[in-house]
Amino acid sequence: MAQRIDTKDLNIYYGDFLAVQDVNMTIEPKSVTALIGPSGCGKSTFLRTLNRMHEVIPGARVEGRVEMDGVDLYGPNVDPVAVRKNVGMVFQRPNPFPTMSIRDNVLAGVKLNNKRISKAEADDLVESSLHGANLWNEVKDRLDKPGSGLSGGQQQRLCIARAIAIKPQVLLMDEPCSALDPISTIAIEDLIGELKQEYTIVIVTHNMQQAARVSDRTGFFNIAGTGKPGKLIEMDDTATIFSAPAEKATEDYVSGRFG
Repeated sequence: MAQRIDTKDLNIYYGDFLAVQDVNMTIEPKSVTALIGPSGCGKSTFLRTLNRMHEVIPGARVEGRVEMDGVDLYGPNVDPVAVRKNVGMVFQRPNPFPTMSIRDNVLAGVKLNNKRISKAEADDLVESSLHGANLWNEVKDRLDKPGSGLSGGQQQRLCIARAIAIKPQVLLMDEPCSALDPISTIAIEDLIGELKQEYTIVIVTHNMQQAARVSDRTGFFNIAGTGKPGKLIEMDDTATIFSAPAEKATEDYVSGRFG
């Protein structure tokens, strides 16, 4: 299922403003890639280009290529809805649909894609997705209760279950633990380690220790100043980025001297 992603000479714009410049990156399948860097350097903007959510913003556009196993996701005959089905996303704050039950939250993406499934298929999908998000044992007796009644960490795992229910090949996570307590954060990090057996995962995080714990490779983004575009400064195996980076700016950031 998992797919490799390559970005080639990728420039990302908001109107005339160049927000992220000239990103060339390879994201390996069945691995976790962490994106780190100071606020405003374009990490989340870059992440949203990988499933074409960036272009939902009026005036937003990209130049260059984002390829999944050699297919340009921005090609003229590519349906952005199909891209978003293959590249799921988990956001910074848990966002279960408040009026929906836990069960209906898991099935929301499937129904949004107009996929008709039987009740038995739906039951199996709900159970397998909640198992996949390591949430089944905690909620199996209250599937008809509102998703908004869960704790913050459980809500985030429900959102992960919703994302994997549509059977994506890639999972994007934009600071998925920033609104969570330490215990819930550990649960999500453990889950990321399990999910990479099946999915390609890209995570944006401001937590250096988290990047070091969960990722196989790390990309460091930086910005030269206000109004300047963000750039990918360096990308390597996570152990190398944190112990022997090639660029001084990377070393300064991971050692806490700025950012």
